[in-house]
Amino acid sequence: MADFDIDPVSLIRPRRKITGISAILLPFEAPGVIDWRSFEVHVARTAEAGLTPAVNMDTGYVNLLDESTRRDVLQKTRSVLGDGPFVAGAFVGDQPGAAFDLDAYRTAIETINSAGGTPVIFQSYGLTGQSDEGIAASYAQIANCCEQFIGFELSEVFAPFGRIYPLGVYEELMKIPQCIGAKHSSLQRELEWQRLMMRDRVRPDFKVFTGNDLAIDMVTYGSDYLLGLSTFAPDLFARRDAYWEAGDPAFYQLNDVLQYLGFLTFRAPVPAYKHSAAMFLEQRGWLKTDLTHPDSPTRPASDRAILKEIGRLLDLDLKD
Repeated sequence: MADFDIDPVSLIRPRRKITGISAILLPFEAPGVIDWRSFEVHVARTAEAGLTPAVNMDTGYVNLLDESTRRDVLQKTRSVLGDGPFVAGAFVGDQPGAAFDLDAYRTAIETINSAGGTPVIFQSYGLTGQSDEGIAASYAQIANCCEQFIGFELSEVFAPFGRIYPLGVYEELMKIPQCIGAKHSSLQRELEWQRLMMRDRVRPDFKVFTGNDLAIDMVTYGSDYLLGLSTFAPDLFARRDAYWEAGDPAFYQLNDVLQYLGFLTFRAPVPAYKHSAAMFLEQRGWLKTDLTHPDSPTRPASDRAILKEIGRLLDLDLKD
């Protein structure tokens, strides 16, 4: 694969309509007890803002849920949205050294399809542990299981089975008609710029969904997004996106403050951002508690004061 001579300025796409997909936080009302009512309201709130809800993602603790709970999430999402679109993580839990399990992926995909969702193909040890050729061949097999899917490559800071693919593998993904886009979560602008340049050359209709919560302005360069950060404020992300499409300079101030929120909440340990989200949503009055899944890391209570200040900058009146 040839090196890219990157000119970021040339990639800027003004007044573009941004496609936003927002990962939904799975809330808890008591230790280990899911707050289904708040979940349903947040799914509806996200869709009403104009973003597509994404469930059973990392933000929804997909790797910590049993199969029955993942199915409940899908059914409740479909009930809330009616015929509205949503995407959902197709997760296969395995162990280091495992072989690629096509049957497990097929089952996960079929479960999502039966609920009317579009699968987002989570990586697994069996998938990413293969050669580059084997990975590309596995996605071709996955494509035979569904009409559409979204790929997903993520850094190991998010999950130990994650892998950022070489550009050659990414290009093979683009060549699969059923793959309508891929989430990129390396947290590195240069790698995402390379994918955008490849997209423009190879398949212009392919969606590069940024997963970079530390650079949410990647949308100005032609990325769309599938973010966990947007679950904190789907209303404000939708407003920011509308500003960009309209060419309104208010985009920049709002984006800056939302990025401040991202830098605070996606600091190490990164998985603790889910507790940050629960804190923020509880402070907004949108959740009953700031509890998280019992196996997920947490943030110190002192973060609440910083979140309240960020809320003030966003014209939100957060409680202490």
